[in-house]
Amino acid sequence: MPIPEEVTGDEIDKDVRQELLSLPKTLAEDVAKNLVMVAKLLDEDPERAYQYSRVALRLASRVAAVREAAGFASYAVAKYSEALAEFRAARRMTGNNDLWPVMADCERGMGRPERALTMAGEPEVQKLDRAGQVEMRLVAAGARRDMGQTDAAVVTLQSPELASNSVQPWTARLRYAYADALLAVGREDEAREWFAKALEADQGGTTDASDRLAELDGVEFVDALDDDEAAVEAEPAEQVVEAAEVTKDAAEDTADSDGS
Repeated sequence: MPIPEEVTGDEIDKDVRQELLSLPKTLAEDVAKNLVMVAKLLDEDPERAYQYSRVALRLASRVAAVREAAGFASYAVAKYSEALAEFRAARRMTGNNDLWPVMADCERGMGRPERALTMAGEPEVQKLDRAGQVEMRLVAAGARRDMGQTDAAVVTLQSPELASNSVQPWTARLRYAYADALLAVGREDEAREWFAKALEADQGGTTDASDRLAELDGVEFVDALDDDEAAVEAEPAEQVVEAAEVTKDAAEDTADSDGS
């Protein structure tokens, strides 16, 4: 996989760079560059990010950061079995529980919501920081909905973090998930309130709360590009009509001249 010249590998996190010190210098640089590409492309082009992650994995499969990056790249392209295997490997190497929520979400992706719920109740969750526990709650609520337990999903999301007025990195997503769960059980007025609260907290535009609010309010968006295209398509037809009228007028003038 080609690496752009401007990518040096120095862009990676210092902790990851520290992990790569166990590798020969040239190899470490190659791995670092591929990890940078994974990070750069993960959101905008996950398929390419996945390919770069496989290169890094071939070069340094014994580095935990590489296994974790490969896991997220696989997760992004819905290869949940691969992702789970990589996350488990990274967790074995580090002994860190931070990946527990995304591992549980992989179980959901593989069609095993019951397993995700089991993981939500295991001791590892108590070792997570606050952000990790919120993430685990989101996964558990998703698993409930997968199983058709929509009311239970609503209850699962009710928490001190949801009730808090402070805005944290997870606040918008938590409020959005709660609004969506409320809507699923027919509590439309409450759902609208929580979509509005999600939008209020969504400073980075991570959700489509504004669109969901518009839908609930019955607002229909018209694509300006579609209007322009329609206008362009209409122009030739109008020109044909105008040309036909000009031709008709000319013919009538000719007939009048001949008649005279």
